[in-house]
Amino acid sequence: MNIKAIARCPGKVICLGEILFDYLADELGKPVSEVTSWTSYPGGAPANVACALAKLGTPVAFIGCVGKDKQGQELVSLLESIGVDVSGVQYHENKTTRQVYVTRTKQGDRKFAGFGGKTSDQFADAYLQADLLPTELFLDADYLVLGTLELAYPQSRATIMRALDLALEYHLKIVLDINWRPMFWQDQQQARSLIKDLWQYVDFLKLAKEEAQWLFNTADAGAISYHLGSVEGVIVSNGDGKVSYCLNDIEGTVNPVKVAVNDTTGAGDAFLAGFIHQLCSQSLQKLNDPQIVQDIVKYACAVGSLTTTKSGAISAQPSPTEVAALLNQVSDNFQPKT
Repeated sequence: MNIKAIARCPGKVICLGEILFDYLADELGKPVSEVTSWTSYPGGAPANVACALAKLGTPVAFIGCVGKDKQGQELVSLLESIGVDVSGVQYHENKTTRQVYVTRTKQGDRKFAGFGGKTSDQFADAYLQADLLPTELFLDADYLVLGTLELAYPQSRATIMRALDLALEYHLKIVLDINWRPMFWQDQQQARSLIKDLWQYVDFLKLAKEEAQWLFNTADAGAISYHLGSVEGVIVSNGDGKVSYCLNDIEGTVNPVKVAVNDTTGAGDAFLAGFIHQLCSQSLQKLNDPQIVQDIVKYACAVGSLTTTKSGAISAQPSPTEVAALLNQVSDNFQPKT
């Protein structure tokens, strides 16, 4: 196997994990065997977060593996055009860039429809190599952002552990987004224990409500933070419902801004990007201030909400000006730091 990495330069935030194309069925209410037309959208949670951060103005690098194919080059070119540092991208000679197929009901609800006839481990991102991680990125970064999907494959799992070692060595804060997707796992039984092995590394944990219930039997961020003991922050999102947060032992809830929803794809990733952007903009010492903590979560909610107003996880992501305008509509007192 021959994989190579391309040129390098530093970023303030590193997002490591999968980048892919989601293929959404154009015909609603049909099973996968009857769908004749699909539309592709760039995706992958870590890549979505990276793009949203770049649009908000936070320097960011993406580390992942794509195939030496048209799809892989399109995705890397997209990242570059948005301003994401792609120096950590690896290219696999023999594996293709991941494609995920999704059917939709007549009501628009989505259902996983497979990987185009391949098993989940037959794609390039599952073969991200630890020895090609660019140490220079970690030397100049402040945060490492991870999902859990790459834990499903032995080689990319080893790369995550190497990245965590580098993050500890260079004193990066570690942000973990659970992003539970059972279809990526060939052995779903091992997922819970592998995810729990990461608790000792995590500084900030983001979960959806159902993920929090699955792992902790509660959706209360304070209870989760107390259970883990060593984290600086926990955020539990719930679609357009209340967000529960516990940052530096300051607990509370925030109602997301209500908007006209067009497409919820990538909203959680944009929410996380908004949160990280604020962590980078604010001094961590300010997390002792309950108002600043709440404002940080409000900002994240606004970024997530705005992403639902347009189609596409990446194309819909807002600018700082759009986020500030939305927040000013709902609260004259909240002046976000951008």
